[in-house]
Amino acid sequence: MPSTFTDNIARGRFELTEDGHTSFAAYRRAGDVVTIPHVETPVEARGTGAAGRLMTEVVRHARAQNLKIAPVCSYAVAWFRRHPDSHDVLE
Repeated sequence: MPSTFTDNIARGRFELTEDGHTSFAAYRRAGDVVTIPHVETPVEARGTGAAGRLMTEVVRHARAQNLKIAPVCSYAVAWFRRHPDSHDVLE
């Protein structure tokens, strides 16, 4: 089953749905800065790399929309540390 990435503006979160499980990164947007206070993956999808794929899509989205990301969530902060190639989108 293919994955689907969505900017769910109504819920204030980016979503990645894979195999019927939706991981999400909650966000607050102020101008061109997106603050990410929480990233969550359903228990059934943990350990599959779903959260990492979600963050990769969030970065692609930020680049396409000329947005900057301010990670607050400990997972998001750690992900950016492991992916210096994505630092261009950091605030």
